Amino acid sequence: WREIYDAGGAEDITSVPFTLICAEGEDLPKKNPVLAECYENFQHTFDFFHNVFGRDSINNRGLPLVANIHFGNRYDNAYWHPTLRQMVFGDGGMYLNNFTSIDVIAHELTHGVTQFEANLEYYGQSGALNESLSDVFGSMVKQYKLGQTIDEADWLIGDRCLLPSESVSGLALRSMKDPGSAYDKLGFVKDPQPASMAKYVKTLEDNGGVHINSGIPNRAFYLAASRFGGHSWEQAGQIWYLTLTSGKLSSRCTFRQFADITCDIAGRNFGSGAKEIVSSAWKDVGV
Repeated sequence: WREIYDAGGAEDITSVPFTLICAEGEDLPKKNPVLAECYENFQHTFDFFHNVFGRDSINNRGLPLVANIHFGNRYDNAYWHPTLRQMVFGDGGMYLNNFTSIDVIAHELTHGVTQFEANLEYYGQSGALNESLSDVFGSMVKQYKLGQTIDEADWLIGDRCLLPSESVSGLALRSMKDPGSAYDKLGFVKDPQPASMAKYVKTLEDNGGVHINSGIPNRAFYLAASRFGGHSWEQAGQIWYLTLTSGKLSSRCTFRQFADITCDIAGRNFGSGAKEIVSSAWKDVGV
């Protein structure tokens, strides 16, 4: 069940009863591409989790997929609201836009899945795992929608979000294949993501670097998936999903603890060869 609301530029998501502009089964209003893309990509994300993992929506109990679009004044972000259990989309600002693209929607909805399955603390390594899981499933949903193999996929997150300008250049918000290569803000900052523990960033900003150090488990997943071959959701994706839903992740799970669980699950479900592939992927990023 899908419901899309128009926030009308409101800046407090909890204070105003927003206007319902589309519900499941209704005709989409014309000339509203944000609404149409959101509605469509909600379905693609639901279908992926249902068809690949047998999951019934975000909470595995049929939770409706609800979105509030046109939030804030040039608000350049989208996020999962854990209390309301809804998605919130801004219209973008000077540098960022297109938050209803498939990988961004799937990324944010996966935060909801993680909330219900593991509730990883949003700080430090557990927070970076939270972000990485959203990138992993966000990328897989995009690949599933496009019918791409691992080699055909671009492994970029938010490749439609960066707006061309003289001060920003790049491919996307993040690269799972090559963390640290996604973008440059000329004269300001380069994509800060590390690809291995050797360059792990210790910082108090960004909740202990959750969007930065997520590059390390992101690359581990990419390496595992590329060594399995085929489609990312067939083996690597199954292992990561079984790990997320295993009940073994503590709220303050570390990279090493997460890696150990993925290796154990790979061995028990796919055999010793799979365990070795996953183990080598983690070793290659220094975990």
